[in-house]
Amino acid sequence: MLIDYKAVLDKLNDVREGKIKEGLKLGIPEIDEYIRFKPANFNIILGHANVGKTSIVLFLMLSYSIKHNLRWLVYSSENEPHSIIRKLVEYLAQKPINKITEAEFRQHTNYIYEYFKIIDPGKMYTYKEVISLADSIKRAWDYHGLLIDPYNSLVKDPTILKSVGGHEYDYQACTEMRIFCKKNNISIWLNTHANTEATRKLHRTGEYEGHPQPPWAADVEGGSKFVNRADDFWVCHRYVQHRQHFMYTHLHVRKVKEIETGGMPSGIDDPILFRSVINNVGFAINEKNIIPTLKG
Repeated sequence: MLIDYKAVLDKLNDVREGKIKEGLKLGIPEIDEYIRFKPANFNIILGHANVGKTSIVLFLMLSYSIKHNLRWLVYSSENEPHSIIRKLVEYLAQKPINKITEAEFRQHTNYIYEYFKIIDPGKMYTYKEVISLADSIKRAWDYHGLLIDPYNSLVKDPTILKSVGGHEYDYQACTEMRIFCKKNNISIWLNTHANTEATRKLHRTGEYEGHPQPPWAADVEGGSKFVNRADDFWVCHRYVQHRQHFMYTHLHVRKVKEIETGGMPSGIDDPILFRSVINNVGFAINEKNIIPTLKG
């Protein structure tokens, strides 16, 4: 089937005339300069184990819900549903769950139920099964983004794996996820882990000497095919054993496919710095607590 040439020309003309609609902003310049929520985007987030990928991703998802009423579907096989909901509630309340009143608890859990649906992680899924389930849920509940956390927890379909091999299997999975995004106008955020070699790379000099380096895009398990298929690619890193900087999450934006719609790669040594607020119930940028800022 051939493309609709007129539709392509119309889009090019919109670019030429500066009419392209930008991705959604949070109103926080330190984030908006690099990251936007874009419908139908296939975003991949990479990071070492235990650096807080899920925490920062959930925080950003909630931030877009507060600012733009976005709804999310979550499949997180490595986190119990109650721990996900607890984290979101604590972000909303800006205090630990044992400090939240009964009235606040009802208010915040009702909010989470309205904007987040969680797939039961008690069953293991292939990427095709997650896409199929997400498609059926979309018809019943109109959501805007899907978190898959992480990719390597999805079981591989033995029939496809046997016919194409592991390398092509990942290519096919990413391609089908990307097509799903475009077809349904849903943004997929896919968490991934770094390969073993990347975990051994340490800073040799400077204030982080001896600490693990943030991985590069090609360090994802399975190789550079993931960044090739992604629309946007982020790297999450935290110096978990640094005595002063352990509370900072470094978010490196390695790829933005369409800068016309907003966002851009961050500098190599200039990531977005999110500082965890006291009790790990949110994040701040430049001493500005983000959730209270979004709530106004």
